[in-house]
Amino acid sequence: MATKQDLEAYWKENITWVVILLTIWFLVSYVAGILLVNVLEPYYLGGFPLGFWFANQGSMVIFVILIFVYVQIMNGIDKKYDVHEK
Repeated sequence: MATKQDLEAYWKENITWVVILLTIWFLVSYVAGILLVNVLEPYYLGGFPLGFWFANQGSMVIFVILIFVYVQIMNGIDKKYDVHEK
C-alpha cells in the first residue's frame, strides 16, 4: 500500500501533467486558433489555411490526442506509485 508521501508525490506529478497538457491545448486552441490565425493563413493543411484548420479542427484533434497521451502517462504513474488496478 502506498504511503502518505507516495500519495502526495503521485498527486503532485498528476497535477504537473494536467497543467502541461492543458497548456498545450490552450496554445493550440487559443493562440494558434485565434491569436495567430492571420499569421498561419498562408500555410495549408489538407487544402485548408492552417489558421482556419486550427480554429475548426485542430483544437479538437489535439484535445483527443492529449486525452490518449494523458491515459498513457497516468497508467505509468499509477504503476510507479502502486495505485493501479490489479
